Amino acid sequence: MPAAKAKPTAAIQAVLGSDDVEVKRIARALAETMTPAGGGDFGSEVIDGISANASEAASRIRQTIDALQTFPFFGGEKLVWLKNANFLGDTVTGRAADVLEGLESLLSMLSAGLPPGICFLLSGTEIDKRRSFFKSFSKLASVTLCDKLDTSKSGWEEEAMELARGLSETAGVRLETDALELLALRTGGDRRTMASELEKLALYLGDAARSATEADVNLLVPMTAEAVIFELGNALASRNTKGALALLQQLLTQKESPIGILLVAIIPTFRNLLAVKELMDRHKLTRPAKPFFFGKTLERLPPEALEFLPRKKDGSINSFSLGVAAQHAHRFSIQELRAAQKTVLEANVSLVSSGDKDPEGLLQQLVIRLSAN
Repeated sequence: MPAAKAKPTAAIQAVLGSDDVEVKRIARALAETMTPAGGGDFGSEVIDGISANASEAASRIRQTIDALQTFPFFGGEKLVWLKNANFLGDTVTGRAADVLEGLESLLSMLSAGLPPGICFLLSGTEIDKRRSFFKSFSKLASVTLCDKLDTSKSGWEEEAMELARGLSETAGVRLETDALELLALRTGGDRRTMASELEKLALYLGDAARSATEADVNLLVPMTAEAVIFELGNALASRNTKGALALLQQLLTQKESPIGILLVAIIPTFRNLLAVKELMDRHKLTRPAKPFFFGKTLERLPPEALEFLPRKKDGSINSFSLGVAAQHAHRFSIQELRAAQKTVLEANVSLVSSGDKDPEGLLQQLVIRLSAN
């Protein structure tokens, strides 16, 4: 594809990402502002980007190019919106030669500049950011990315709570701090689920001049799989063997992968516990009353004291997860946590390398060994 030389322009906009609710909301709002006033039915041309196969996708791209090259009726301005494109990801359709050729033609046209009075909006929920189309297109367009939280990555809890805070303000639902935290964790940071649960809370509260409490959220909001994983980590950290086994069984019943449970719930829990235990013992730190409080404690320590702490993808410290570990680190000795690391490693090797014939039984034994007093 040709190298894009133009700078991003307001005439070319894109809203892309895995959060379909937010993509559709922002794209709809952008379309309203980009549609020329008084243009009526001739002010915009919308091409449905949902395609069942490569042939349909290539046809949608050709329609888009034709629309961009067609001047508006009676002169004036026009918006061309390729809406809900589902062929920009790493899929069979997205990799098809006709689709790649069509996208190259679209990119070439945009690089040359749109005709006067024409603007272009692209929206879609499947996008492969590694592809040359996205990289080149991003140099031409003003791109808004709306991705769902990845709960398999460290730090999602903090982002989920920021999302919960924003959505609760929009919904007009007041939440106590503990309730906000619980809502974020129980919904796994999923925007659609969170918004739905806030509607439920609003109906439950009615016109009552009070904030939703942790008890209210606990009563009304069910746990997603992500929330169950988080609670499994909490149960292990608090040495609640019975609770941990029940949560593990719930995940297995939901067909969650045993190795996935190990990697996402068990390994991070004991990695954080060991790191925090060593930090707290070395610097004589007290146990925080709430996970969020631990972040302020970490800020007071010299940078070299924090070098060995687990990091998020962006390199920052996941203070919330470490705060959870700090609340429970007193339940373990350093020797126990180091032994737990070895036990977890052995379980990992057994699940991955030797193809253990009873992975569920192995996890149950692991949970008992790790959480038993």
